[in-house]
Amino acid sequence: MSNVSATPAPMGAAAEQDAPLYVVGDVHGHLEELKAALRARDLIDADAHWCGGRARLWFLGDFTDRGPDGIGVVELAMALARESAEVGGSTRMLLGNHEILLLGVFRFGDHPVPVAGGSTTFREIWLRNGGMQSDLDRFTDEQAGWLAAQPVAAVVDGHLLIHSDSNAYLEYGDTIEEVDGAVADILREPDPLSWWDLFRNLTRRGAFMGEVGPYAAADLLSELGGRRIVHGHTPIPYQTGEDPTTIVEPRVYADGQVVNLDGGIYLGGPCLVARLPLSATPPSAAAGSLEETQGREYDLGALGGNTGDEPRS
Repeated sequence: MSNVSATPAPMGAAAEQDAPLYVVGDVHGHLEELKAALRARDLIDADAHWCGGRARLWFLGDFTDRGPDGIGVVELAMALARESAEVGGSTRMLLGNHEILLLGVFRFGDHPVPVAGGSTTFREIWLRNGGMQSDLDRFTDEQAGWLAAQPVAAVVDGHLLIHSDSNAYLEYGDTIEEVDGAVADILREPDPLSWWDLFRNLTRRGAFMGEVGPYAAADLLSELGGRRIVHGHTPIPYQTGEDPTTIVEPRVYADGQVVNLDGGIYLGGPCLVARLPLSATPPSAAAGSLEETQGREYDLGALGGNTGDEPRS
């Protein structure tokens, strides 16, 4: 068990800038695919060093689990944050639910946490959802502190950047500053139950799907700001039923208010790196229903049941 010391999370809406803005979907330990995608955008060179100048790069979270080298992804992001800042650019990230889970394992290990009908542990849930022992073996206090200091939401150039396609962020505040501040407070406290609730809330998905999706998206934008939501978390193939290998670009949906950047890399899909704003693209049909986007990914334990907000494998 280790202590995670987090500095205050960077918060608030970033002023619109002329520098190019790029956003990366879920990586899940696929380091080489990430490098290839960043090279294709001229953001890193052949040696994986920053060459993007003043460009701004945001990761939407879920660096680890399900893939071979999650810690390599963390190390690359930390290096790019340093290198890009030296030349007037920036590399930032949002916390995803898999970062919260990894931090929970690192800090609390086998501490029991409640599920319906019994209990489980951070470690059990992490392993069931793609946790890699090789990542945990390499995870350092420095990396944990850096991750724990990151925000969960940001507004950048009118884009509301979040990890999960969920309105659960509003449980932590009515503004970006309140949400990020509340999460930062949780990650500074040695309370496993608060960390567990945060993880479970960030596993929610599908809020912007179906007939009510555009209204839910509009509500979240009206509360937290921005003109369009950009998220990861739910693979596009889970929303549309497409073959993951056919995904080539982000999905625009919910009457054009929402962009999904999760290409489903661990399913065989791409590592999506998009420059924002996207060119005018007609929104995709809202294929499937909320129910069809759930029940596929997160296993909260055989005793946990499935509330609909907490998908299971």
